Amino acid sequence: MSTNQELLARRQAAVPRGVSSATGIFAAKADNAELWDVEGKRYIDFAGGIGVLNSGHRHPKVMAAVQEQLERFTHSCFQVAPYEPYVALAEKLNRLAPCPAPNKTIFLTTGAEAIENAVKIARAATKRPAVIAFAGGFHGRTLLTLALTGKVDPYKRGFGPFPSDIYHVPYPNRLHGIEPKHSLQALEFLFKADVEAARVAAILIEPVQGEGGFYIAPFDFMRELRRICDEHGILLIVDEIQCGFGRTGKMFAVEHSGIQADLVTVAKSLAAGLPLSAVVGRAAVMDAVDPGGLGGTYGGNPVACAAGLAVLKVFEEERLLERSVKIGEHIIHRLSELAARNRFSCIGEVRGLGGMVAIELVEDRASNKPAAALTKRWAEICARNGLILLTCGVYGNVARILVPLTASDALIDEGFAILEHSLEEAIEG
Repeated sequence: MSTNQELLARRQAAVPRGVSSATGIFAAKADNAELWDVEGKRYIDFAGGIGVLNSGHRHPKVMAAVQEQLERFTHSCFQVAPYEPYVALAEKLNRLAPCPAPNKTIFLTTGAEAIENAVKIARAATKRPAVIAFAGGFHGRTLLTLALTGKVDPYKRGFGPFPSDIYHVPYPNRLHGIEPKHSLQALEFLFKADVEAARVAAILIEPVQGEGGFYIAPFDFMRELRRICDEHGILLIVDEIQCGFGRTGKMFAVEHSGIQADLVTVAKSLAAGLPLSAVVGRAAVMDAVDPGGLGGTYGGNPVACAAGLAVLKVFEEERLLERSVKIGEHIIHRLSELAARNRFSCIGEVRGLGGMVAIELVEDRASNKPAAALTKRWAEICARNGLILLTCGVYGNVARILVPLTASDALIDEGFAILEHSLEEAIEG
């Protein structure tokens, strides 16, 4: 059996340096919220494959559904010989989607592909070119989705020029002085200074930013954004790729604000680790594209669709939405207790919605200056101590918790104990 160091040397020789890894851990096996590396060391997984494993590693019902489909066929291409799992999963998402019914769904492979197609659909439906996104947002790594992404390092540097008619406004962030009114004023100014509202096809937003730092868009802000879109005939695209599928305690994070979207993009936990993404939206909007204008060779792969159907069954039978709320309450309570202690004054803010929880580290609470080096050191020490913890944020000073919603209380507490003493080690230097 190879060691982590041996595999790292092989990786460095075979894989471009542009593909980075958060840890030096090479996975050998995983189960629910635990992972073992090639050397047999056990880790508690607070990353969930970057929010992909809300239903856990290798859930038995998902594995059974995948195996059953494997026995039938693995690929025919939906555009050649369609199949029932695609249609059945589309029907379920159409009923669940936070969009005015009737809805329709297209399946794709990656989150970036879903965003690209949502923009295509919005432009076809409105006959307008421009799209507005938000600073700090992350929407993918293709050229169009990089243009929409609101973070330069490491994603955009060196890859321009990007597609035109893409604009950004500040995302509400009270911790750093950006009130909802400031974001709305910036949007109205954008309409005056850069692009008239009549040219805007869509506004794209994450109800809770993922890579951007787990900032939560205030619900009243989301409602005002919906009003502005309605006033100007702009479509509202909600990116639920990381914050969807129960991560926030509702199937879709936008549900917390009580509004409905025109289009919703999903991926990650949709199929519990199999590559599957989707655009779901109002039927009248989705049908704006002519036949042949949408598709993809691997989009809606039958094995992935079978996994997606099983994931929805697991959510219902195991009441994972309720579980997400309980996990979030428990973790936020314990983190808030840490933040109240003098030795953890580096914790600038604890925030979360359901099981989507973040800890922002700062050099001091008076200035809220980001403590990126400390955050990086904390994650590295966590990995050394047996906990996989990811960082995020425009300044790299946020730790995010994406533990599978199927994890037991005992396992979460075990992981939290590692998180706490690892932070003490990081502070001590």
